[in-house]
Amino acid sequence: MSTTTIVLIIILAVLVIGFLVLYFLGKKAMKRQEEQQAQIEAAKQTISMLIIDKKKMKLKDAGLPGAVVENTPKLMRGSKLPIVKAKIGPQIMTLVCDEKIFDMVPVKKEVKATVSGIYITSVKGVRGPLPTSTPKKKGLFRQTLEKVQEKAGAKPVK
Repeated sequence: MSTTTIVLIIILAVLVIGFLVLYFLGKKAMKRQEEQQAQIEAAKQTISMLIIDKKKMKLKDAGLPGAVVENTPKLMRGSKLPIVKAKIGPQIMTLVCDEKIFDMVPVKKEVKATVSGIYITSVKGVRGPLPTSTPKKKGLFRQTLEKVQEKAGAKPVK
């Protein structure tokens, strides 16, 4: 056999092994996520709160309890999380919000939120509906592309 054939066979074997490892790690991560979601659903409760502030900040700088910071993996401590400061009854608390609903959380308004521990999973307005999120600004490339398509009479790209 020539050396190129041997090298190609070795590369193919490494790729197959890599895909198998990723497949099994993905299945294990999905099982873990399902278990965590079940725990969140079991511990959830609805609370009325006044949202004071919301920011995306690092876990270390968020002002969360020390036990929370200690129990998170070291790689996660430096990443930014959606943090919400809210007044629940007479107490001001720092909570972690779900990424999906972070844009919907209104500032300086009263809401009914579904909370599981220090994790906000959903938000509903107490006095009327919540404001919908504003559409993101379009970049320069997207704006020029839409102008060119408009002049040409084509349908705009979404």
